[in-house]
Amino acid sequence: MARDLETALLRSFVTAVRAGSISRAAIALGQTQPALSQQLRKLESVVGRPLLHRSPSGVSPTRAGEELLPYAERILSLSAQALTETGRALTGHCVVGLLEDLAASQLSQALADLVRLHPGATLEVLSISSAAMREAYDAGRVQLVLDAVPDVPGPPRWTVRRPLAWAIGQGVDVAADPLPVVLFSNPCTWRTSVLETLERTDRRWRVAFESNSLVGVLAAVRAGLGVAALMPANIEPVMACHDPDALPALPDVELGLARHPRTEGDPLVDAVETALRRVV
Repeated sequence: MARDLETALLRSFVTAVRAGSISRAAIALGQTQPALSQQLRKLESVVGRPLLHRSPSGVSPTRAGEELLPYAERILSLSAQALTETGRALTGHCVVGLLEDLAASQLSQALADLVRLHPGATLEVLSISSAAMREAYDAGRVQLVLDAVPDVPGPPRWTVRRPLAWAIGQGVDVAADPLPVVLFSNPCTWRTSVLETLERTDRRWRVAFESNSLVGVLAAVRAGLGVAALMPANIEPVMACHDPDALPALPDVELGLARHPRTEGDPLVDAVETALRRVV
């Protein structure tokens, strides 16, 4: 008998991973915790593998969960776009400014899917410095910017909090004193908060490597130089931390979207903003 992945089950799984807690996910979905737990167990039964590590402090994806997550997010995004956009052809050009960590995640795939639904539309994604992004936004060359709230070039239309997670290099001893840390170079919105978290928990640390790009940070973690705080979507399965008590819990990141005032009422920009909000 063929097995199907129900969108309702995928939505429960994605929400639980994003929230880092079944109870918080249940609140976000307007469900009871037992009902959500039952849906998650049903999805695990369909997939045939455990998808979540469960502990008193919350949930995190297993290896199988990490593999399923990008597919689940894409399926949900395509489903929503198909329901919203079918029968309405979009045209024009939209430039989106994304934080590099987001540009490397499933957001780019969601935007590519939108263009496939509307071949008359073109999208351009920019990932540049905050100063350059602000200049392009002020000049009207960028219509939408999704970034950390302090770096958004205009008043955010909406904000959302997203978790950070630890990526651990192969062979790195997370009990090392001091802990080797791979960091984004300044300016970095959450660099300070990550280091403050280590200090609040009396963890001594040292900078093992720093880079101004996600590519550089990931390369350093792959090389086993230390641990890094990243968005979960950018953590490769081999880097995942499966012991929630091995390192201190990281703070959330607050993201915000700014939209250029001259784009109000533009159907393409409306659709792109909707797609970004659904995925984030």
